[in-house]
Amino acid sequence: MRSIFYTLSALSIIALAYWAYNENYATQSAMQRVDDLQKQIGEQREKLNVLKAEWAYLNRPDRLRDLVDMNFDSLGLMPLSSSHFGIADQVSFPRVDPSDVTGPVDISAKFDGPQAERNQ
Repeated sequence: MRSIFYTLSALSIIALAYWAYNENYATQSAMQRVDDLQKQIGEQREKLNVLKAEWAYLNRPDRLRDLVDMNFDSLGLMPLSSSHFGIADQVSFPRVDPSDVTGPVDISAKFDGPQAERNQ
């Protein structure tokens, strides 16, 4: 009986050692992947910062003004004035049909009833 117990104990220790060995290497592999991803994130952030700096450099107002002056005739640009904008009353907003409202409607004021409404 003791020999079976010793054999099972030894096998379980070997199995646990094998499991711990595999977990150790799986953890090291995951940590290496995390390090690689962190490095890639840093490189991508650096590239993004360079692109943002280039975009800011290309969109300088004096540079854009010079480009507009150089290409004024070919683009047919006109100086912007207030007459190019419409009046808010001229905007046609879509009509809302009250029958389309199917759910409850929240109100932002307290309604005291028709009597209070007539007294105002």
